[in-house]
Amino acid sequence: MSRVRRPTTRPSELPLIWLAHHLRSARESLRRLFGMPLPTTMTVAVIGISLALPATLYVGTDNLRAMTGRWDQTAAISLFLRHEVDSGAARALAERLRARPELARVELIEPDQALAEFKEFGGFEGALEALDVNPLPTVLALYPDPVHSNPEQLRVLEQQMVTLPEADFARMDTLWIERLQAILALAERATLLLGTLLGLGVLLIVGNTIRLEILNRRGEIEIMELVGATAAFIRRPFLYAGAWYGLLGGLCATLLVTFSTGALQGSVSRLAALYGGEFRLAGLGLDGTLVVVLTGIVLGLVGSWIAVGRHLRGADAD
Repeated sequence: MSRVRRPTTRPSELPLIWLAHHLRSARESLRRLFGMPLPTTMTVAVIGISLALPATLYVGTDNLRAMTGRWDQTAAISLFLRHEVDSGAARALAERLRARPELARVELIEPDQALAEFKEFGGFEGALEALDVNPLPTVLALYPDPVHSNPEQLRVLEQQMVTLPEADFARMDTLWIERLQAILALAERATLLLGTLLGLGVLLIVGNTIRLEILNRRGEIEIMELVGATAAFIRRPFLYAGAWYGLLGGLCATLLVTFSTGALQGSVSRLAALYGGEFRLAGLGLDGTLVVVLTGIVLGLVGSWIAVGRHLRGADAD
């Protein structure tokens, strides 16, 4: 009677077998998720909202920072000259200041030009027409070089400008931008803190979902343990389930952020139009989308790893 010989596995085939098992585990995990549409949708929605909140705050802060970047192009210092300084002396002073390396541009605003702009934008045309003499002084708008535009250097430059014999006083126009930048820095830290807390929440959500899945498949897991399945073999489908939850939650978060950005664009455009400009909100972009999705996948993997690890340690203890 002849024996039936078992087919032997060659070492070169082991990577293919390992990859095939991973693909099968990934497909089976995804099939199980779609087999429970309501619980899966609820879990994915909660993960998506948890990831979308800090992502939306990040997008908002990034857009505000971009707006302040545009405002930085305005004159940092307005130098008001004495009334007795005539037009020729003001032009000569402007030429001398243009030669300074810390100034990128110097704009001369003569009294007549300032009065015309004030009539156009101030809304006091009637009152200004009643004046016999133009009360506005000559102003030099100083635009610093970007290399010399930090707050400390601007304050030093302001003090130097005030000491000029032609100068009456100077006004720095960037103090409110500095305050806004401080608020933006606080918002960035708050976004990081909120993201960390919500990330821990995602870990708990995924971990609890995987724990319930383990309880539902407890009998199947016990049979695998009896036939000698390794911890990695038992853990694998649950890790893929956590990764699928994180991936779907990350995609849901990017959709929520994109929808929120689009919904706010109309209001932002109307507000920018009131100030004579336009501004288009920037979304997450490709890099931001990848970060959100990868963050969801990592949190899903870590949450499922913790849940399965607790079960395996409990089983070993029993």
